[in-house]
Amino acid sequence: MNRHPMERQRTNRWNFALYIGVFAGLIWGGLKIIEYYFHFTTLPIGFLIEPFFLHSYVNTWQGMVTGWLAFILFSVVASLLYSVMLSQAKSAWIGIGYGAVWWGIIFLLIGPVTGMMNWIAFIDLNTILSDFCLFVLWGLFIGYSISFEFTDHRVSEPLKNASSEPERA
Repeated sequence: MNRHPMERQRTNRWNFALYIGVFAGLIWGGLKIIEYYFHFTTLPIGFLIEPFFLHSYVNTWQGMVTGWLAFILFSVVASLLYSVMLSQAKSAWIGIGYGAVWWGIIFLLIGPVTGMMNWIAFIDLNTILSDFCLFVLWGLFIGYSISFEFTDHRVSEPLKNASSEPERA
């Protein structure tokens, strides 16, 4: 293994996506808890587990922890999917769109059908806007982190060696 000191080691795509997913779930799930605590939204962090647990459990501190773990798991899956499908995207807008698409899938399709939440017509505007913004930032975090790692153009630039520069007289 005779590597140049400035040569960059390749990142394992799966480990990196897992890492980003865990931190996306921790950070944005934590923000979701704060959002719920300050009544910006009526959906607790455990809305993802609502079909599997009683609503009374979801509103306890144990339900909050379980919901946060579910959000972390959801973020890991979303990061792995982004890594497979969109890791070569070169724009932050792709991540923003990715978060918006996930919001749409959950709030317009899966959530109402499975009982995670009411139909969007019966959800207050603060909840809709707050959670939309949270999902957009969550998607931006995942998308930008993964895309930046796998489309970093600094590594494709040639290394400048001081000895190869011509001497000036």
